[in-house]
Amino acid sequence: MSKSAATHRVRQSAFRTRSTVVAAGLGALMVFGAGHAAFAAGTTDVSTALSAPAQLVSEQAAAQAKAAQQASKTAAQAKAAAKAAAAKKAAGWTNPVENYVVSATYGKGGSMWARKHSGQDFAVPTGTPVKAVHKGVVVKAGPNGAGDGPAYGNAIVIKHANNTYSQYAHLSKVQVRVGQTVSTDQRIGLSGNTGNSSGPHLHFEIRTTPNYGSAINPVTFLAKAGVKI
Repeated sequence: MSKSAATHRVRQSAFRTRSTVVAAGLGALMVFGAGHAAFAAGTTDVSTALSAPAQLVSEQAAAQAKAAQQASKTAAQAKAAAKAAAAKKAAGWTNPVENYVVSATYGKGGSMWARKHSGQDFAVPTGTPVKAVHKGVVVKAGPNGAGDGPAYGNAIVIKHANNTYSQYAHLSKVQVRVGQTVSTDQRIGLSGNTGNSSGPHLHFEIRTTPNYGSAINPVTFLAKAGVKI
């Protein structure tokens, strides 16, 4: 064998030896790294340690999906409850004003009225929003008691189902017109002190016709409709 060939064979052998050593070193590092991760995780199972991050990501994704599903369900339930409450309110009855003091009651005698008191008075400051107690159609609206006489001042009468009417008097402002359809709890005017009135309040009646003289006890009527005065 020539000297050149012998030198080449020695170099190839040395290269293979270095490659083997490097590969073995890399393998040792990988095993050491996995073993270190396993130790940190409290286990000597390398495969378990390597799969732990993937498992955590999967569990987190599942938890987030479950939370999103629950949030969507809760939102749907809240929406359904709000819709049901709105429907119930629209179908029901309500008070004509809020934050009131009950004053003159139905059937009360006195010099303020030609006969017995025909409605229920709610003492409230002038300008308090007055609401329709139930859905219906406005059949009277304006001054002079809306046709029932000057004692009522500015007034409104709304027709409801089953020949029932509600009347609102002594208003400072009328905010609806005859023929207008109104919904339960809709603002129709502002309370005041117009007509034969001793102070700011709302005079409220329930009637069997749109006209004066057909009033019934409004407190009893509303109580049967589920509204407490």
